[in-house]
Parts: sequence; C-alpha cells; structure tokens
Amino acid sequence: MKAFQRAGVVIKPHAPGVAEVIVKLRGYFTAKGVKPVLEQAAAEKIGRTDGLPRERVPAESDLVVVLGGDGTLLSIAHIAARLNVPVMGVNLGSLGFLTEVPLAEMTLALDAVLSGRTDVISPRMMLESTYRKNTELTLNDVVLNKAAKARMIQYVISVDGREIAKLRADGLVVATPTGSTAYSLSAGGPILQPYVPAILLTPICPHTLSFRPTVISSDSRIRIELKTPGEEVYLTLDGQRGGDMDGDDIVDIRKADCVLQLVTSPQRNYFDLLQEKLRWG
Repeated sequence: MKAFQRAGVVIKPHAPGVAEVIVKLRGYFTAKGVKPVLEQAAAEKIGRTDGLPRERVPAESDLVVVLGGDGTLLSIAHIAARLNVPVMGVNLGSLGFLTEVPLAEMTLALDAVLSGRTDVISPRMMLESTYRKNTELTLNDVVLNKAAKARMIQYVISVDGREIAKLRADGLVVATPTGSTAYSLSAGGPILQPYVPAILLTPICPHTLSFRPTVISSDSRIRIELKTPGEEVYLTLDGQRGGDMDGDDIVDIRKADCVLQLVTSPQRNYFDLLQEKLRWG
C-alpha cells in the first residue's frame, strides 16, 4: 500500500459536533505528517476559506475520511473508486453500514490504515450502468421506481442476452452485496456478505409473487427494458443521482472494472456490524 501524504475530509454539514471532529482530525493528520484536504463545507465549519468542492477531494487525497452517514459516503464513492482512493466512514448518526467506524474508534482505525494494515481495507464491488449513452458507477444499487401517483410499471429483465422475466411492479432494485443491506433489504431481498461475487435483482412490490429476489453471478450482464409508456418512472443511482425515464428506455448493468477500497473497523467483523445495526439477538 502506498504512503499516505494527503487525507481528504468530507462531512455531513448538519451532523452534531462535526466541527469539533474536523479540528481533531486536522490535528491528528498534522501530527502524523499528513496534509489535511478539507471539502468546502468542512473548511467553513472551522472558519477556513481553503476548502475544495466535494467532487475534487478524492483526486487531491490518498485517503478520504467521511464524517456523517452512508448518504454522504455514497456521494463520493463513485469518484473515489475510479481513482482507487480508500474511503473511511466515521458514523456521526445512529445507523450506518458504510460509515461503520464509531467516533470513539476513529483514531484507532486511522492508525491501522496509516500503518499499512491491509486487513482493514475491504474491496467493494461497484456496478457500471449505461443509460442513454451515459455510464455511471454505483456502490449500492441501481433502482427503477415509479412516481408516487403513477400506476405499476412494466419491465423486461434479460441476463447475458436471454430474457428471464417480464414483470409488473412498483420498480426494481439491482444491488451489489454491499447494497444488500440498503433498499434491496427493505424490498425483501437477502443479505449478502460483501465479498460474495453476486448481483441482486429485487422487485419492488411485484404484481405476481412468482418472481422472488434473485441472486445472479457478478459476471452477468443485465439489461432492463422499460415497457411503460405514459407513466412517470425514475432511475436512481445510489439514491444520489439519476433522472427521468421514457416509456421504452433501456438500462445496461454489469460489474465495474474498479472497486471501492472501503476502510472497515479493526474492532469488529461484518457479522458484528449486522448484529449491532440490525439488533440481532
């Protein structure tokens, strides 16, 4: 693992106590000989004017620390993955599967990363989706969803060039194993360990109960053809990006060539995280 010379800081601006954590982080990195690189919102929180736009932080960093929740981490995950920059999420809220490091363990986790420990780096599969000639990366999921007042939508799912289902439903979630604990889980999908080489197809409120959440190989190529003229349908990427779909639009999805290097807690494993976040047992 390369040496860390610059560390980016991205924040959820309204997270409680975030300004104090930024100050602590700057002091920690400075003492380690690592240059702090603050996004604009983080710099403003502590009265500085040298912050960068969020989308530029990964390119100027060897490591990015996210202070906030999963949504904040998802906003930069696709950028960091393209650049192969590790991301560590520090949870300042109550529920976070991606921002799994508690504030009390922040420096412990950073010590592990900066010392070169590779066991705390978890490579997470990304999805690459192509829609209207635009190609995007997602860490959690690609979602087709009807508008609030729209009727059910109809779509055709093909895997590796073969049509496997034609469905009427409120939508469809195509998720990575990392995203299996997000929207897919709420729609009735299974939980997958992050390193399982698979992609999840989870229908949202399907009209027929015969098509159940389905796990396919991560090497598969998926095509979704919308067959719903006259209805409002949205394509959403990681709950952060996306846009409207026309009645006959097509989305092609496959495993991306890059991964997100996610920093995990040195104090717990994945099942410890599930027990904590989902209150098992």
